[in-house]
Amino acid sequence: MKVTIKDSQILKTVNPNVIQAHLQATGWHETGRIYNDAGAIWRLKKDAADEYEILLPLQHSLGDYAERMSDILKTLETVENRDQVEILSEFITNYPNFIMQGVVMQIATPSIDKLSGEITLLGEVFEKLREIKTELADHDYILAIKAYQERLPIRCTGDLVKVDNHFILRNPHNFKIDNI
Repeated sequence: MKVTIKDSQILKTVNPNVIQAHLQATGWHETGRIYNDAGAIWRLKKDAADEYEILLPLQHSLGDYAERMSDILKTLETVENRDQVEILSEFITNYPNFIMQGVVMQIATPSIDKLSGEITLLGEVFEKLREIKTELADHDYILAIKAYQERLPIRCTGDLVKVDNHFILRNPHNFKIDNI
């Protein structure tokens, strides 16, 4: 089943530098700029018959930024023969107000001076199970320990950030044991 990504909030989180690096790494070539460097034109010649073009917006402030990102995903889906969710998961580096559902997989040794520490969660990020690290303190940390010991599902909200292929949930809040 083909899924088309239309969520403008998600599409606006994609950094054009990440897409540019992907295009360079996969054989695309920048052939020009438009509208005072508001966008870059990228082309890929696959064989004698097929040539593809991508218009990469370089400024988040453009009114059709999300629509252009959606077009890029459609083109890459065709060229790379992969689904859009898989491609998008490689491009996301920052997803504010991400609602995390999952389980606590690991609890690091707590801090000496206060009731806090790093925990590792396992949850779904763009249809794949991923490890997500976060820092919790006080009551949230106690709830995480309980969830870990009793293998209970959790839910929380935070800013999901991808750093060197690792996910981190910053500013976690509304941490609770999920009653499914």
